[in-house]
Amino acid sequence: MNAKLPAGILVTVLLVAGCGGGGGGGTQSASATKVGLITKTETNPFFVKMKEGAQKAAQAGGLELMSAAGKFDGDNASQITAIENMVAAGVKGILITPSDTKAIVPAIKKARDAGVLVIALDTPTEPQDATDALFATDNFKAGELIGQYAKAAMAGEPAKIATLDLAPGITVGQLRHDGFLKGFGVQEGDPSIVCSQDTRGDQAKGQTAMENCLQKAPDINLVYTINEPAALGAHTALKAKGRDKDVLVVSVDGGCTGTKAVQSGQIAATSQQYPLKMAEEGVKAVATFAKSGQKASGYTDTGVTLITDKAVTGVDAEDTAFGLANCWG
Repeated sequence: MNAKLPAGILVTVLLVAGCGGGGGGGTQSASATKVGLITKTETNPFFVKMKEGAQKAAQAGGLELMSAAGKFDGDNASQITAIENMVAAGVKGILITPSDTKAIVPAIKKARDAGVLVIALDTPTEPQDATDALFATDNFKAGELIGQYAKAAMAGEPAKIATLDLAPGITVGQLRHDGFLKGFGVQEGDPSIVCSQDTRGDQAKGQTAMENCLQKAPDINLVYTINEPAALGAHTALKAKGRDKDVLVVSVDGGCTGTKAVQSGQIAATSQQYPLKMAEEGVKAVATFAKSGQKASGYTDTGVTLITDKAVTGVDAEDTAFGLANCWG
């Protein structure tokens, strides 16, 4: 059932709980516990898989899932509207991937004050304890893994690094960037970092950023990207300059498209994360809260795995066969 809300946000109520013993042809029990899922967008494959995980867990637990999303990445207003509507609908818990990690905090506080359990998925709020709990990839570790991989793969060759980042003030992007630098063994401002550009994780913006970096520093030989769309954009720019075979590109996410790009050699390695698990664990936490009053708290690491077909000594990794069996999108 789709309902158009005043702020233009699309909210879908998925009637996924099992029927009562008396049949009823799929009619939802009026007493079913409701859980809300609010993602940054409805179209990003990462959030599509997250919704799939929430739906699966709600079905298994006999919960009613309400889902909503922003109209675009960064659409804080729509996420606020979704929180307000879900609280009004009587949800027991809300799972959210915050688009604006600071601006969403007052709306989350109102929901928690109303007795709703709020769990952040993938992206922590600022401050992190603005939500009851966080289920997410260790984004610093994800960056650190590809930094360690890149250091080993460079095999002592002096690095000329381009970082294609997310956007200022978004914790996921900063954590991955900082992790990469630590894994590679350099600090911010190191002269080996010859170019840094923001991409918002977009393929077209990734291509433009790489073009800009190549103009600034034509001898770049290592590219860190915030995610695989940015990496594929970078690959397009590198290929146009005839540099795609001699520049090492590393990334984070582990979506199916990105994993196939590792398999084909467009990306050397990526750190794979697991959005379906984030959502499944989040829904289970809401179900536990509804039954016992026990609240999830703190940070739960939902895992990260380095994926590459060109393993290096000293860095644990799985190949693309594993990556494709566990990817999303």
